[in-house]
Amino acid sequence: MRKSYLVLLSVVMMMSLVLSACSGSNSNAGGNESGNNAAGNASSQDANNAGGASDGKATKLEFWTFQQLHADYYLEMAKRWNEANPDKPIEIVPTVSPFDDVHNKLLVSLQSGSGAPDMADIELGKFPNFLKGEPQLEPLNDIIEPDLANLIKARFDIYAKDGKYYGVDYHVGASVIYYNKEILDKAGVNADDIKTWDDFAKAGQQVLEKTGIPMTTLETSEQWSMWLQTAQQPGNNDLLTASFEPNLDSPEVTKVLKWQQELMKSGVAVGAPGGFHHTEEYFGFMNAGGAASIWMPLWYMGRFTDSMPDLKGKIIIRPMPAWNEGEPRSAGMGGTGTVITNQSKNKELAKEFLKFSKISKEGSIATWTELGFDPIRSDAWTDPAMKEPNKFTEYFGDGIFDVLTEVKDEIEGINIGEKTPEVIDAIKTQTNVRILLDGEDVEKVLKEVNDTLK
Repeated sequence: MRKSYLVLLSVVMMMSLVLSACSGSNSNAGGNESGNNAAGNASSQDANNAGGASDGKATKLEFWTFQQLHADYYLEMAKRWNEANPDKPIEIVPTVSPFDDVHNKLLVSLQSGSGAPDMADIELGKFPNFLKGEPQLEPLNDIIEPDLANLIKARFDIYAKDGKYYGVDYHVGASVIYYNKEILDKAGVNADDIKTWDDFAKAGQQVLEKTGIPMTTLETSEQWSMWLQTAQQPGNNDLLTASFEPNLDSPEVTKVLKWQQELMKSGVAVGAPGGFHHTEEYFGFMNAGGAASIWMPLWYMGRFTDSMPDLKGKIIIRPMPAWNEGEPRSAGMGGTGTVITNQSKNKELAKEFLKFSKISKEGSIATWTELGFDPIRSDAWTDPAMKEPNKFTEYFGDGIFDVLTEVKDEIEGINIGEKTPEVIDAIKTQTNVRILLDGEDVEKVLKEVNDTLK
């Protein structure tokens, strides 16, 4: 990876909406794991079914999360653990609470020194709050570093401080482009001939002329369309600089928004109905063949399968076009890291179980077979298990992980700092509207907004 994820201190509460790739926010913007936050406790019966012995011989590991899907995953992995390790059985005791509740309660319990669980999920946008000062989390280097050669390192750097890793993600979140092959075929366009964003724009003009259908949609009230294109550029700058200052007037952002503005003016791109790529209006528009493509992270596959059923068999997945041939064709977006707190009385066992559940090759494969996520181990992508039929292979075909294997060394990272929420809010409420909808001068708008942010 040319650019590692960097995490600074204190990302404010708004990040639950900004980087809700794993939180399932009220707009579902970027929600990659399930549509809505779950609340309440997983039943003790479920915990027992995970393989924990009811006679008290199993070691209980308390787990807090904001996604029922995650709780179900660890319950399943506990069953597998107990089958493989009958001499040291565990019982996962999950608590599933609303997004803000679980993060606030966990932060208070860690700061107060009591009441924290053994394990917990912390969403990427909230993670900097838990790295302030001396983190009250267990370093995980001893379970990560032995496998680092096979792991996507950027997915661990986002949860690191001072050389210590504190979280393990569920997925890579690699960005890809989804093409409606049926529309491209009608226009005589071959997706595999599109290598750069200039190629994309030319192909889009041909699609528009031949079919009357726009090539793509751009978000006008969210950040994903422009952030992915910005982050995929090589170097240490995206929405923030490498020193975590607002970067909206940079050459990287300027290039993206000038290009997007031209696409909008030409009709090759249109604004996403509803403003962003997670509205019911947008799903209906795309499901009816409203546009020929969209670029989003791989976790967006679930939006197609769940909300755009009529496109089954029509959508193909390819690497994002590069800005220049030979440059990166992907960027990683979103995430939730599982941590082990320093209050756990069973730290070593919890770390062993976490490695078994996600870091091991078998565990990494399970994040695909059980959750539908792109695994954090690149050597898992070529395993035969990744091509076994499921709802994603049935919808998109069995070449999903061939695409990931192709771009595994091109997945660029993002800079996350305490000013990220302000920058994202400015994109959503100012720059996108003024540049994409109102057609104002790109450089002028970006300088004005960036100066205000600084």
